[in-house]
Amino acid sequence: MAGTVTVTEERLGKIHKVKFVWLSSAGGAADKTTDGYYTGEIVRALQIPDGGRTQPTDLYDCAVNDSDGADALYALGANLSNAAATLKAEKDGLGAVANTKLTLAVTNAGNAKGGQTILFLRV
Repeated sequence: MAGTVTVTEERLGKIHKVKFVWLSSAGGAADKTTDGYYTGEIVRALQIPDGGRTQPTDLYDCAVNDSDGADALYALGANLSNAAATLKAEKDGLGAVANTKLTLAVTNAGNAKGGQTILFLRV
């Protein structure tokens, strides 16, 4: 895939915060894997598209895959708005992960477009 992704990983009590800041490649994709391993329930997933010149193409897609290749967002990162942030919560059906690194996979974003994906996992 490629693109450029910066990952920030924090532990806040019983919550892990994983923040991916991404800029897509010419093919509209970006991906990166966390350094840390995670176990817990994803309680919140926030997708924030850039604005202006780096605003992604409308209906872009974002998955967060575990080491088995399963999307921990259960496809709740598909067809995202490029004009507003999208928040999905535990009640929307987010998944859980066990002893795995997480890989952000952005597709269909357009050339050199950006945004943020922020996950909150409860240990």
